[in-house]
Order: sequence, then C-alpha cells, then structure tokens
Amino acid sequence: MKNCLVVDDSKVIRKVARHILESLDITVSEACDGREALSQCQSGNHDVVLLDWNMPVMSGMEFLQQLTATHSSRPKVIFCTTENGLGHIKAALDAGADEYVMKPFDRDTLESKLQIVGVL
Repeated sequence: MKNCLVVDDSKVIRKVARHILESLDITVSEACDGREALSQCQSGNHDVVLLDWNMPVMSGMEFLQQLTATHSSRPKVIFCTTENGLGHIKAALDAGADEYVMKPFDRDTLESKLQIVGVL
C-alpha cells in the first residue's frame, strides 16, 4: 500500500484529501505546516507528499527546498494550492515539484495527478 503525507494548515482540506486518498487505498498521514512535514519525512516512508503553498511556520516552497536539499531519494511532491498564476506553477516545478493541482480538487483530478507521478 502506498503512503501519502498531506501537508496543509487547513484541517478541512486535510480531511477531504484523506477521504479521497483512502478511497484510492493510500495510507495517509498529516502535517499542518512544512516544519512538521519535514520532520515526518525524516522519520517516515512516504511515496508522495500533497503540499499546500501558503502555511505558517514553513511554507510549502521552503519545505520543498529543504526536502530536496536533505534527501537524495525523496517522495514525489504534488503542490495542491489556490495559487494558480503561471509564475507560481513554474516556480514550484523549477524547485522540484512533480505535479501541481488547484484547489478545490476532486477525486478524479487527484487520482489523475497520482497516476502521472507514478503513485497509482
């Protein structure tokens, strides 16, 4: 079974993502900011990270940069955010994100992105 870390400061978004991911037979863990997520990535074994951009303590972009710098083999990263400008998308992909999905998302969209990055 695959493992996903959902990183979002919104409890509602984490709950919705968990529901969708579990319906796809993916085990889910959660973090409310980038620092907590980084800690979980150091001690856990995640196949994919569903990552929000704007969070307190450590943003999604800061998390991605630190994860890439400290992990030679890291999980796939899918940014999941309301930031829809081409500049944000390009910055995320340039920083190492594997995919990008806009909020609000549905099961079909998330399933498609997970297939693209090779998790499903």
